[in-house]
Amino acid sequence: MSSDVPRVRQQYLDIKKQYPHAIVFFRLGDFYETFDSDAELIARELDIVLTSRE
Repeated sequence: MSSDVPRVRQQYLDIKKQYPHAIVFFRLGDFYETFDSDAELIARELDIVLTSRE
């Protein structure tokens, strides 16, 4: 695992490599987060605002 990649992000990448067609959600506290194309798909389908952490 690369030290400059946050742990949850690396877990996401590892899971997507194994299950490329799955939508991956992470529970972080009281919320769920998705990344990349999963986040875009969820935002579009659920008509919710897509936010990012830059």
